[in-house]
Amino acid sequence: MADPAPSLAPKPVGATAVLVLSDGYVAWGRGFGASGSAVGEVCFNTAITGYQEIMTDPSYAGQIVTFTFPHIGNVGVNEEDLESRFDGAVGCLVREDVTAPSNFRSEGTFDAWMAAKGKIGIAGLDTRALTRRIRLSGAPNAVIAHSPEGEFDIPALLAQAKAWPGLEGMDLAKVVSRSASESWTGDAWALGKGYGASDGEGRPHVVALDFGAKDNIFRNLVHAGAKVTVVPGNTSLADVLALSPAGVFLSNGPGDPAATGEYAVPVIQGLLEAGIPIFGICLGHQMLALAAGAKTIKMHQGHRGANHPVKRLADDVVEITSMNHGFAVDAASLPAGVVETHRSLFDGSNCGIEITGKRAFSVQYHPEASPGPMDSFYLFTKFIESLA
Repeated sequence: MADPAPSLAPKPVGATAVLVLSDGYVAWGRGFGASGSAVGEVCFNTAITGYQEIMTDPSYAGQIVTFTFPHIGNVGVNEEDLESRFDGAVGCLVREDVTAPSNFRSEGTFDAWMAAKGKIGIAGLDTRALTRRIRLSGAPNAVIAHSPEGEFDIPALLAQAKAWPGLEGMDLAKVVSRSASESWTGDAWALGKGYGASDGEGRPHVVALDFGAKDNIFRNLVHAGAKVTVVPGNTSLADVLALSPAGVFLSNGPGDPAATGEYAVPVIQGLLEAGIPIFGICLGHQMLALAAGAKTIKMHQGHRGANHPVKRLADDVVEITSMNHGFAVDAASLPAGVVETHRSLFDGSNCGIEITGKRAFSVQYHPEASPGPMDSFYLFTKFIESLA
């Protein structure tokens, strides 16, 4: 059956929210969180835990997250599980209504938290059908809208979705990067103890370029043995070198890597020429690849979830990883001297590189997880050990 156009999708009784795709597909549901409307790219995430971390991951800026796991919000929210103080996803789509929280760590409801953060949610959607649609047709642009009165101007929402230019060409890193440098002292979390701390005394100094980073990345760098200074993503080469880094970390982040690379790539190339060790994750992986002469491409549907198998090509070990990206490094474009180290077992896309003769490597996935498995923490240790 063909997908309905707006005129063929009447509003059901009780509907207080609507999703309007740029191709005219309309899905009705029950709104929660903030009222109003927002535009973005619709993606799906297959993780069964960590919805609060996902919603506060800056890599989701400009995106509307479809959760394939049906029960979202059932463990509530808390301050410890925030991944960033900056904006993440603009909204989310879920199957079941958000229920009262049932978890000893809960400090509030997901519904109230979404409203306080200005994020829109829609419950009651057929998320399986929407996920299949994305897999077949690619990630669409859309408008998500919530009106407690159930009043919507569907043609206007459709026009807004069609007018949005999409993520290609967008430099969203500049929107979610911090505006000033700061010393990072937070360490890993432990049940009953919260987050640890380290003043970094006597440790190798890592300067982290923030393109929209998750806080748990910095905590894992500290946990692996580093002293960490976080700087804005557009920090100049001279200012980075003035901090006398033993190594430089390139963070995750949202948007088109080619757009962010216009100012980040020259800095990374200067760091490579200076012989500074480099470790990149997600967007940072793409930045390092661009600096080395490779190209990036927009993916059909992207990879987002906590169960993605990746093969480590050096020894054929398979790591189960956490991922969140809609762009990828084009493996066919890797120049001589850039070695592919990891590869997705889902679609064969590139998931890691290393530059020959340089202490520089990166991975497409998230070794800090949050949420997800911890198979890949060894990469933090590898980076810190390379700084000696």
